[in-house]
Amino acid sequence: MNLRDLEYLVALAEQRNFHRAAELCNASQPTLSAQIRKLEQELGVILFERSPRGLILTQAGEAAVSRARTVLHEVTQMRDDAAGHCADGARRLHLGVFPTLGPYLLPHVMPRFMEIFPSSEILLTEEKSTVLLQRLIDGQIDAALLALPVEDPHITGRKLFTEPFRLAVPSGHALAQQERLSANALSGQRLMLLEEGHCLRDQALTLCHRYGAREYDGFRGTSLETLRQMVIAGMGLTLLPQLACYEGGSRNHIALLPLETDGFQRNIGLYWRKSSNANDHMSKLADLIADVASELIASGT
Repeated sequence: MNLRDLEYLVALAEQRNFHRAAELCNASQPTLSAQIRKLEQELGVILFERSPRGLILTQAGEAAVSRARTVLHEVTQMRDDAAGHCADGARRLHLGVFPTLGPYLLPHVMPRFMEIFPSSEILLTEEKSTVLLQRLIDGQIDAALLALPVEDPHITGRKLFTEPFRLAVPSGHALAQQERLSANALSGQRLMLLEEGHCLRDQALTLCHRYGAREYDGFRGTSLETLRQMVIAGMGLTLLPQLACYEGGSRNHIALLPLETDGFQRNIGLYWRKSSNANDHMSKLADLIADVASELIASGT
């Protein structure tokens, strides 16, 4: 038995689904399934009842999960007490960020970070939001930039900034000549969206349903850059967060249009564990990121 096995156990107890639990643990489903079976054999009890309606925790499973959570919490506390500090006594911060934000914000944040925290070292992890949240809870990272809402009893944090979306259309599209669009302009349009697992996909789908647009059938983008290049090629329309709009140097081939409603935006926050002993450090980091993001959004670049 090791800590990874306990992480698998807790994730499966929370998700009640092998596939989702494996995604949260950044493991393959066969690996997680095999380790759960191995754990059951080692303990000599059945932890999960496999029923037609899904997984059910047995009484032995409930007791094991409770113990596993306690162990993982204590390990996280130990990491928090000792981590945060490099060999020379400087603080080390392991920050998580999701792919539709990191490349467009962090290059502007990092130079300022090194100025304000010259004795600190920062490590970056880029993953989808669900994976980041689980890694944060498990103590594998110290903090994460996430799209709101974030609801977990182990996590605290604060909203940093609001980022508008822009409707990206090919330069030759009928909508491209308008400086600003009403939300009704989306009615009947087909939008290219990201693949499953991206929080931006869920936000875009919500807006599509609200304003009468629909998803472009048969296409799922792996990144914002893929979506941008597909728009430039004339394949369709998409929604881009403002910070991602002016990368790639292709402004002559794409129109990025604001929409006349506050609904086309996402709220970004910085989150860390309630048990962390680095609240002051996190608060300063939050101030820094909020200031940089606000400046970028206000300047339109």
